[in-house]
Amino acid sequence: MLEGKRIGLGITASHCTYEDVIPKITTLTEQGATVVPIITNSVLTAATRFGTGAEWIEKIEALAGHEVVKSIVEAEPFGPSNPLDCMVIAPMTGNSISKFANAATDSPVLMAAKATLRNGSPVVLGISTNDALGLNGVNIMKLLNTKNIYFIPFGQDNPTGKPNSMISDFTQLLPTVVASLDKRQLQPLIIQYTK
Repeated sequence: MLEGKRIGLGITASHCTYEDVIPKITTLTEQGATVVPIITNSVLTAATRFGTGAEWIEKIEALAGHEVVKSIVEAEPFGPSNPLDCMVIAPMTGNSISKFANAATDSPVLMAAKATLRNGSPVVLGISTNDALGLNGVNIMKLLNTKNIYFIPFGQDNPTGKPNSMISDFTQLLPTVVASLDKRQLQPLIIQYTK
């Protein structure tokens, strides 16, 4: 299904979702893709109740079979000189959503995404933010209207406790990538989220 494709997997600091997202590296490689892992600095340095950066990087590199890209300088060649077929950012925090929607390229993940868009290739976003229906709503809408950007279907994960929060259904990562390579948005986009 993805034979010969190079897929960038950008990981930002939604630490609580790593258990759901990181195994998707295997899902992609089993379909024939080469996965290039790319992380933000917060992934590299964080130590949370979900694990340390070093622990997660070890898991990511073991699954991908490649070292993580962890600097803007390392990510910049994903432009014309070393292109990706598709760039996935999952999980994508509200902070990264805001920066990406407003053209702020201050992390390796956002640099790789910008480079991929420059090549006319798809960028797939898997959001995880407490602010999707708050101030960040305008940024999500801006990205929804941007050419070559596609979303993993998402919904409210806790409507009563966190009414502004939305998260992607990461089980839909693979079909979203496949659809994006055909220049299609997987539907439905807004879902009833269940974990």
